[in-house]
Amino acid sequence: MTKNTSLPVVLTFAASDPTGGAGMQADILTLTSMGCHALSVLTAVTVQDTVGVEDYFPLDTDWIVDQARCVLEDMPVAAFKVGMLGSLEAIAAVAAIVADYPDVPLILDPVLTSGRGDALSTDDMRAAMMDMLIPQTTIITPNSVEARRLVEDELDGEEDTLDVCARLLLATGCEYVLITGTHEGTSEVINTLYDTTGVLCADAWARLAGSYHGSGCTLASAIAATLAHNMPIAEAVREAQAFTYESLRAGFRPGMGQYIPDRLFWARDGDKS
Repeated sequence: MTKNTSLPVVLTFAASDPTGGAGMQADILTLTSMGCHALSVLTAVTVQDTVGVEDYFPLDTDWIVDQARCVLEDMPVAAFKVGMLGSLEAIAAVAAIVADYPDVPLILDPVLTSGRGDALSTDDMRAAMMDMLIPQTTIITPNSVEARRLVEDELDGEEDTLDVCARLLLATGCEYVLITGTHEGTSEVINTLYDTTGVLCADAWARLAGSYHGSGCTLASAIAATLAHNMPIAEAVREAQAFTYESLRAGFRPGMGQYIPDRLFWARDGDKS
């Protein structure tokens, strides 16, 4: 039997979520579902359910660095995906690691709060992200609340419209910004992709009922997967949104809080046919 050696490898830095809805578990499910092999570098352990995050414990930086360096010396990666890092020191460590691989696409999901609004970062961590990590990013995927918070110190009297937020994020040196519109009061969810020339494309999706745990993790990981498969950026972002939307549409509610996306929706559709 011929062995498959062509599966794209994606390394994700993320916290563990015991619900399986977000964080590392969401990344692995998404990357696997989209035909990639996931390398997992754990950054923190969380105590949470589908309602919210009760507490989290950041891993020692040496453990984060050693996890990453060990697998990177063994396997070439096609993309990096970065989610919750949990500490100022972790941000600096991950920034130093990815700096050694400037040709590998970096997809950043800037996790600042939980879906319930529990704080998962500090002002110092946000500033460190702006200074050290975002400048190295291929595409950052904040929701509108995160985009405004990230640039609040850079506004200098400007109105915090999403176009302004995107411009200020791009000014740090990142290549693309995808701002998602879930938190905006629009009838449809509008996700807008920017580069330094302005708006590249804006995709509108029917607004689904309910609240979803891990939707941002799913989208960022899906973009990492499509870029690992060498799709052009606009196509990669559109395909990742379509995957995320179908995952949400097929979502289920196993607990008392948010729905969890079904990242294996396509397999279950096959079972029904």
